Amino acid sequence: MRLLLTGATGFIGSSFYASYHDSFTIETFSFQKELSSLSIHNIDTLVHLSALVHQMDGALESAYKEVNVTKTIDLAQKVKAAGVKHFVFMSSVKVYGEESTIPYSETTPCHPKDPYGESKLDAEKALQALEDETFIVSIIRTPVVYGPRVKANILKLVQLTDRSMALPFGDINNRRSMVYVENLTHLLSEVIVQQKAGIFLASDDTPISTTELIHSIVNALHKKVFLFSFPLLKLILKQFKPSLHQRLYEDLFIDNTYTREQLHLENPYSTQEGIAKMIIWYKDQQK
Repeated sequence: MRLLLTGATGFIGSSFYASYHDSFTIETFSFQKELSSLSIHNIDTLVHLSALVHQMDGALESAYKEVNVTKTIDLAQKVKAAGVKHFVFMSSVKVYGEESTIPYSETTPCHPKDPYGESKLDAEKALQALEDETFIVSIIRTPVVYGPRVKANILKLVQLTDRSMALPFGDINNRRSMVYVENLTHLLSEVIVQQKAGIFLASDDTPISTTELIHSIVNALHKKVFLFSFPLLKLILKQFKPSLHQRLYEDLFIDNTYTREQLHLENPYSTQEGIAKMIIWYKDQQK
């Protein structure tokens, strides 16, 4: 099977390429280039991982729309016209919103709260409108992805934990779904091989609390870090840093039973195994 992969040098793309370049014939394309430079020959599936992501501070709403919607649909139309049969799109649970008191599923109504989430949902809808008997679309929605080469908030949390003797994140009993990058790329490979259309949710087997996550990082680092409860911090963050408060204290979790049943999917790694592999990579970067 011949794939065309965008985002091959990114966090998820590089992991996918490293694990599956022997399983598929993979050509790559930088989405930063003009689409007019893209030449398509005998490609079966387009795997679109490139995006303007929500961690990019200061990005304008128009930039999200241009990259994540307009250029993505232009790409889909071009590959469809060239005879590509399958378009795989990496989306995000941010299409649902920012928190959940009940688990998100593949059919949960979407109410995105920021330009990034809105752009991903708009792209999903436009891609599905292109589907016909010759062109299928698979949409993969992910929560926070972690693992070797991780960036942004998870890397900051690892660095903070590594540098601290005590942290005020004890007794946080929220539920946060995450997905280890090799569990995600395994799901991605199954969608490609099985050529299944529809919406699929990526997640590790069980949600994890902020306190449990930090404990797992501490254990993988082989450190001693005292976690204590600090209710005042929770109140301060809720007032002055609501987005950080939401990530640290609120629920955002997934029930991807449908995805697992449709793909006959089992995650290769537990969350603890994924965190351990991430910390091995992190320690290597410190040498």
